[in-house]
Amino acid sequence: MAVDPPRAMPVFAFTRADGSTFRTSPEPGRLIVLFFGYTHCPDVCPTTLADWKRVRAKLGDEAKAVRFVFVTVDPDRDTPAVAERYARMYDASFEGVSGDAITTSRMMDAFGVAAAREPGTNATGYLVSHSSQVFLVDSHGRLVALYPFGTGWDALAADLEQLL
Repeated sequence: MAVDPPRAMPVFAFTRADGSTFRTSPEPGRLIVLFFGYTHCPDVCPTTLADWKRVRAKLGDEAKAVRFVFVTVDPDRDTPAVAERYARMYDASFEGVSGDAITTSRMMDAFGVAAAREPGTNATGYLVSHSSQVFLVDSHGRLVALYPFGTGWDALAADLEQLL
């Protein structure tokens, strides 16, 4: 679903597992595909990242011009190392980031993402209900499209091919 007109998005900074800083700032010639989830998610998150892997494979060498970014909505459990390890389980180029509660909340607000803790089982602890769309940000830092959960991975791949 196209965002018309495209909407400028603020830049956010997160600390990576190695202590370096990860910024959501635009890069000339590179797109950002972004998703908010959590590593204990039983369904939506693994499906989304598996779809991203298919998208990346379809793009081939052009995938180098796309940053795939998983942002956790559960920073209490998902440290930077946990978020990074989770994202890279699907593809070594995927970025997994976690921030403090204030940064995470501000970023979620900017993208219109909601999340709420819910009771789980003894095995899972708690669950987190969360928005499940994927966001596409262009090389100028503008939100240009969003993809509701269930949109075929091929639709994202086609849009990325068109924009690259």
